[in-house]
Amino acid sequence: MIKFESIDIGFPPLNQRLAKEWIEEFVASYGKKIGELYYLFCSDEYLLDFNQKRMNHDFYTDIVTFPLNDCVEYLSGEFYISVDRIKDNAEQMNKPFRDEFHRVLAHGVLHLIGFDDKTDAAAAEMREQEEKCLKMRRNEL
Repeated sequence: MIKFESIDIGFPPLNQRLAKEWIEEFVASYGKKIGELYYLFCSDEYLLDFNQKRMNHDFYTDIVTFPLNDCVEYLSGEFYISVDRIKDNAEQMNKPFRDEFHRVLAHGVLHLIGFDDKTDAAAAEMREQEEKCLKMRRNEL
């Protein structure tokens, strides 16, 4: 099951059916299955407050990922995503919002699969995996 919700902002532009199909497809390409994935869209301020209270981090971020199980085969997690941060990042990198938004959707799942971005080498690998996932998208998504 994949569920999309908006917390304190308007719902971002997203064809939910196509997004679910795309996520299921790229998850399967890693030999994994989807348990329960919850995408929660919010503002910068909501995620900053959340980050400060729950993670003791005092900085803006585009996504916070929480695994909901330890199962290797079935992925389950919650993703808190700042749509404000995605918009800013897209502008700074001179990329379309759509591409940055989808990159972040994949990024959270890639964390559940086992990829991280804590070192330069790991971050480079994460970017490669994000690109692999983005190439699987349909144009109409």
